Formats: sequence, structure tokens, C-alpha cells
Amino acid sequence: MDLTLSGEHEALRATVEDFARKEVAPVIGEFYERGEFPYEIVAKMGAMGLFGLPFDEEYGGMGGDYFALCLALEELARVDSSVAITLEAGVSLGAMPIYRFGSEEQKREWLPALVAGERLGAFGLTEPGGGSDAGATRTTARLDGDEWVINGSKAFITNSGTDITSVVTVTAITGGTDAAGRREISAIMVPAGTPGFRVSQKYSKVGWSASDTRELFFDDCRVPAGNLLGQRGRGYAQFLSILDEGRVAIAALSVGLAQGCVDESVRYAHEREAFGRPIGSYQAIQFKIADMEARAHTARLAYYAAAAKMLAGEPFKKEAAIAKLVASNAAMDNARDATQVFGGYGFMNEYPVGRFYRDAKILEIGEGTSEVQRMLIARQLGL
Repeated sequence: MDLTLSGEHEALRATVEDFARKEVAPVIGEFYERGEFPYEIVAKMGAMGLFGLPFDEEYGGMGGDYFALCLALEELARVDSSVAITLEAGVSLGAMPIYRFGSEEQKREWLPALVAGERLGAFGLTEPGGGSDAGATRTTARLDGDEWVINGSKAFITNSGTDITSVVTVTAITGGTDAAGRREISAIMVPAGTPGFRVSQKYSKVGWSASDTRELFFDDCRVPAGNLLGQRGRGYAQFLSILDEGRVAIAALSVGLAQGCVDESVRYAHEREAFGRPIGSYQAIQFKIADMEARAHTARLAYYAAAAKMLAGEPFKKEAAIAKLVASNAAMDNARDATQVFGGYGFMNEYPVGRFYRDAKILEIGEGTSEVQRMLIARQLGL
């Protein structure tokens, strides 16, 4: 199995690495501390074509593949996870459902601005009373003439309240239950600014402080019947297929954070002295950083393998769950160890590892908790 990146993929990886080091790293700490969305950085990412990586050129995309997006996410997250999750959610959750399931008219209306990074899309699945049990949707949508009337709320929705958010796709109950007791759940696109659609103030979060996360409320919100995305009653199933791809992307982001912890720890181990010698000369520090590198390397192999099966058109649900589980664990473990390498300075926000520590935990929760990943793996094994 040849794990060498193609010339095109390596050129993209190197370009994003350079962008992250020169454009993101010097300024993102200030955005993070202010809890401010980095519009200027997002605009530059859009100009580079990052939001269009896996989309066809006819919609303004770059004509690349999903693995290219993963490589970009890894390099961004080596420096900062807020910008990485903004890209991941904008592509995987905002634009991809429209690309995969939208009509040609919907694609041509919404995708060009989304894939250019000029606008952001979001997906509203999670609700205040339903996270891992996402099928327990309570938001409803009923047809009234030629309009859907939506009522309910969504929680923890990324990219939903920025000044450039254009559309949020939400799952809602649109009918009764089938013979197996499953409720009819559909996906419906709600344009930003629609009357009856209200976005809360941004959450005060432990991490990802320079990204946008909100709660959404729908009070007799009316949208055209034509805003149904894909087949009626298939909204939940559609999102599950999108989530499999998204788990590979989150695994890549997690690997980036894990590798960023190694990068910072190696640098600091050369600079910091204790008892008259650089701390990197002590075996205790060497072994800790060696373990960190091993975790990042193993997690990278896991998401590479999942991406390879996905691009080959083979079933990859188990591999995606493994990649997400292994990589998020690596990110959390490396963030903890990097903080220990830095000692007291690791607890200071002026150092990137402080951000990494705050950002790592959500990777074990978002887009499917570690417990859900284990459930999925077990099911794929026939248990």
C-alpha cells in the first residue's frame, strides 16, 4: 500500500501548510481570546479555493476529491481548530448535502457562493434534547399550501449565525410513522433571515472560540415547498450518509491538532532549559513526545485508509468510525501531554498548546461521540 501523496495532493498540502503558518498562526490567538469570528481569514481560504475542493467545476468548485479536503483540514488544525472546523462544517455540513441531494435548480442557486467561501451553509440536526439520539427529532414541518411551516429548535449548530451565513438545512418531522415505527423525517433548507427563523447569541464555549456556534429557533417559519432537500422522508438517512464522510474529515482535523501538539512540544523542548540542559535532552520528555508522534502517525494512517475506501466507492462506515475514534483520542491525549511538556506555560493562553487543550475535548463529542463510534464498529462486526 503506497501512502505517498500524489504530486497534486502534496502541492495542496504544502500550500495550506504555508498559509496556516504565515496567515493564520500570527493572528488567530487574538481572535480566539476575543471570541471573534475571523472573517478575513475565511475570505482568504475562500480565495484559495479551499471551500470548493471536493466540488465539480460546473458549480465553481476545484474538481478535487474529499481526501484533498482532509489534507487541508489537517494542516489548518496543526495551527488552529477554529478555522479548520469552519471549513469542515462549511463543506461537509453546509454545501455537501445540497451537492449530494439537491435538485439541479437548488445546486445552481446555492452552491456557487458556498463553494467560493463567499457564503457559509449549516446543517441543523442536533436538538437540545437529542444529541447522540439524533433520530429523536422534535422539530416539525407541515405543508400549508405550497409552504412548509417549521416549528422547533436546534442546538450546537456551526456556521449558523455569521454575517455570511446564507442557508441552514434542518431535519424535521414531516409525517407519521411507518410500519416499523419510524417517523418521517425530511431535510428542508431555510434561508438566513427568513421570518420566524431566529438565531441565538453565540455560545460561550470552552474551545473553538473563534468559530460560530448557535442555537436556532423556528416559530411558524415558512419556506417554499420547493426547499425540500432530496426525497421527503429521507432526511435522516441522507444526513447519516453525510456524517460518514464527515467523520473522516473530523479525524483529519483531529490528526492536525495531535500533530500540532508534537510540533510545539519539539520546539519548546529545544528552547526550554531545566537543571542546566534543554528539557529535550531528558528521556522522560523524549519518551512523552515519542508517544505523541506515534499517536499522530497511527491516527493519520487510520483516516488515510478510510478516505481510500471512500474514494474507491467501497463501504467505509467502519473505517470512518475507527478513524474518528482513534484520531480524537490521539488529539485529546496529545493535548494533555503537550500541556505537561510546557508545564505552567502550557496553562497560559499565549501558547498554542493552551488552545489545543481547550479545543481537543469536543473532538470526542462532535459529529458522533466516541461511544457512538464504538457502537458503529461493533455493529459492523455483527454484534
